[in-house]
Amino acid sequence: MPTVTMIGGGQLARMTHQAAIALGQCLRVLAASESDPAAQVSADVVLGSHDELDDLRRAAAGSVALTFDHEGVPLEHLRALEAEGVTIRPPSSALHFAQDKLAMRTRLAELGLPVPDFADLTGDVAQARARFVEFGESHGWEVVLKAIRGGYDGRGVWLLRDRDEALAVFDEQVDGGVGLIAEQMVPMRRELSAMIARSPFGQGGAWPVVETVQRNGQCAVVLAPAPNLSDDVAEQAQQMALRLAEALGVVGVMAMELFETTDGALLVNELAMRPHNSGHWTMDGAVTSQFEQHLRAVLDYPLGDTAPRAPITVMANILGAEVAPEMSMDERLHHLMARMPDAKVHLYGKGERPDRKIGHVNIVGSDDDSPATVRERAERAAHWMSHAEWTDGWDAHA
Repeated sequence: MPTVTMIGGGQLARMTHQAAIALGQCLRVLAASESDPAAQVSADVVLGSHDELDDLRRAAAGSVALTFDHEGVPLEHLRALEAEGVTIRPPSSALHFAQDKLAMRTRLAELGLPVPDFADLTGDVAQARARFVEFGESHGWEVVLKAIRGGYDGRGVWLLRDRDEALAVFDEQVDGGVGLIAEQMVPMRRELSAMIARSPFGQGGAWPVVETVQRNGQCAVVLAPAPNLSDDVAEQAQQMALRLAEALGVVGVMAMELFETTDGALLVNELAMRPHNSGHWTMDGAVTSQFEQHLRAVLDYPLGDTAPRAPITVMANILGAEVAPEMSMDERLHHLMARMPDAKVHLYGKGERPDRKIGHVNIVGSDDDSPATVRERAERAAHWMSHAEWTDGWDAHA
């Protein structure tokens, strides 16, 4: 069977390895240490850094394709590997737009996709600051500053509503060598995500569009499909994502994160060219999970059925508590299984620290369940797993 190498040993690689087993494979991972989530479970681990070209070469040797757990690999390394004949999926030419927010915004606008108004704040500092002042004043200083590279889960993003604060953040970040882009603060109803997959053959597949609930810049809850989203708008989002993947030459799964504005329009926010948090619900709620689909696409197999298995599935992230409970994770899992036997728990083998993603819970609803009911159960289960306390006050020993 062919070997696929995934760069990065995090939870996305761990869950991709789970899917690889069913396909007769052992996913090879390039991990920083033996304690990385994927390195704990894979029998084919290369220890090294994604920043080192020689380590990437060692990881790619003998594999049919190289893919990613994260988008942080230097593009110059990927281009060197491609020149040496390594198959990289998605290719460096596509991954560039997931690494560079300015390049992404510019390319999406060129393709006619709806994006928030934005301003390039790179180049001469005085001129960039003047452009920022002009941009901020044109939007009543309801603006968002973003680091062009490297930000995720709320890091590298500043929501600003005051001129002096905005300029102070700009000055501080520019002095630190951070490249910036400014965007309008979108008046939005909610955030959505359109997950799709594309194979080298050009086959595409789209899962139902989901609603994502963010807390402190981090995805906390995903509702699949997005409640009260019209079929027309859902299809519009899916087609936008599929067309973009084709235009950029994406291979594998891709998440297009969207704003649904207060007047019902869609704007593209971010792109991820890898398995994504907004697709974790597919592990239990869809015919084909995002992880299996990613492997199918990378291997150029025919893609799997993306249909949902239930009218509503809710994923809730297990986020580390401010202070880790005295109760062990194993005991917490025991209690959750006893009280909620239908809860599907996925733990990542990571140590607990505040707000760290250490796992997720999926609850698959039925025709008799409302989205609100399923969401409450999923969040209750996730909170129990992170805090060892039931949000509804339940006590097994009372």
